[in-house]
Order: sequence, then structure tokens, then C-alpha cells
Amino acid sequence: MSIVTIISDFGQKDHYAALLKGAILTNNPSIQIIDITHEVDTHDIRQASYHLNAVCKRFPPGTIHVVAVNNFYDVNYEIIIFEYKNMYFIGPNNGLFSLAFDSIDEDQIYKIALDEGDSNMFDLIAHGVGLISHNMSITEVGPPLNHFDKKIDIKPVITSDEIRATIIHIDKFENVIINVHREFFEHFRKGRNFEIYFKYYDPVRVISDNYSNGPVGEVVCLFNSANYLEISINMGKAASQLDLLKDETIQIKFVD
Repeated sequence: MSIVTIISDFGQKDHYAALLKGAILTNNPSIQIIDITHEVDTHDIRQASYHLNAVCKRFPPGTIHVVAVNNFYDVNYEIIIFEYKNMYFIGPNNGLFSLAFDSIDEDQIYKIALDEGDSNMFDLIAHGVGLISHNMSITEVGPPLNHFDKKIDIKPVITSDEIRATIIHIDKFENVIINVHREFFEHFRKGRNFEIYFKYYDPVRVISDNYSNGPVGEVVCLFNSANYLEISINMGKAASQLDLLKDETIQIKFVD
């Protein structure tokens, strides 16, 4: 049984997510579909890439990951497929995969094609999933891609003693996720003490192991399950209580 995960910006109000899943199951009823999220902010490929990078490594080899975000960004949109670290990835050629991974072999990316000609996004994705789930070679799904669309992600701005980072996601619990990975933080820190500043609040000087490190209502900074820096409040809602919004800047200062 093939596993297919789906990340989309369809939301739950309309029928679009069900339409995609119905198309996939029509091509192969034995597929196991796992919804990662359909609540990506509309057209936000950076947020979609965060979710994809956070979860894909947790799935077994051979999993097919579908990302349907910002699907019609161009009148000549393309749905692509490629293999990466023993998994398959399907979605629009709009730059989102370049944000999630930095070592994709561009010569091994293919454009999903159907003989009918004018095919919609749902049919193209379902066609690609169906062929791969039936053990078809990726080279038979469609022609090689001519141009892989790449986007430049917003990177933290660094100096010798400071990181100016960006809020990239606010989750259901209103935890605030920042574009600072644990490895990047520790490499730049070099064993120094630090102070994490946001708005007009006192800085946080400790990275906690879990959300309950400290009294209820206290601000906690930790690295989440995806190893990205997160600002939280023990049993609270950091985003609204601290007045923090996506795309705002967070300042991290290092002191000897």
C-alpha cells in the first residue's frame, strides 16, 4: 500500500481537498492518504516548505508527498515530480520545493503530462501519484522539466554578535516559529550567552527543553520538533499575548 501525504492551502471550508483526494483514489483505491495540513496561508509557499521539511523525514521510504499550494501562479503552470532521499514529491513548479530542499538534482525532475491535453491540476497530480503508486518509473510519468523554478528564501541577517530573524509561521497553539534552525544557531553562537528580543518585552536568555519549563504564563523559547526556534508561553498563546505577527523581526544578541 502506497502512502500519500498532502499539504495544501485549500482550507476546510470548500470541497477542493476532497476533490484532490477523490482524484487520487480513483487512480488507485488502495492508497493511504495522510493529511498533513490544508491550512497553509493562501499562496504561501515558504510556509508550505516549512511544513514539508518538518514532516517528510518522518515517513518511510517510497512515500509520495503532494504539495498543492499556490497552484495557479502562472497561466502555463506545470505540475512536477522528482525523487529525493528515497521519497517522491509532486506539486507545482513555483519555487516551493527549492525552499524546502537545497540539493535537488534538477536533471531528474519531470513534468507530469496527460494525453488528454488540457488537464487540470487535480488530474495531473492524481495521474502522477497513480503511476508511481503502481511502480511506474518516474521517467515514464512525463518529459524532463525544462526549467526548475527556484525562489530565494528570507535568510536571517547576521553580524558578528547579532541575528535578525523572521517569524515564518504561527501554529494552532499560537506558538511563534522563527527561521533560525538549531544547527545555525549553535554554529553562530559559539558557546556565547544570548538574549532574544521581541517587541518591548524583557529578553529571553535561556533555551528550554520543553513548553513547561517555568511557571504557567511565562515566555519559553525552545527548538521545536522541526528544530526551528520557537517562542511560546506555558499554557498560553504567544502570538496574541505578545502581539507577534508573521513576517515580523526577532532580534538575537550574543554576549561574551
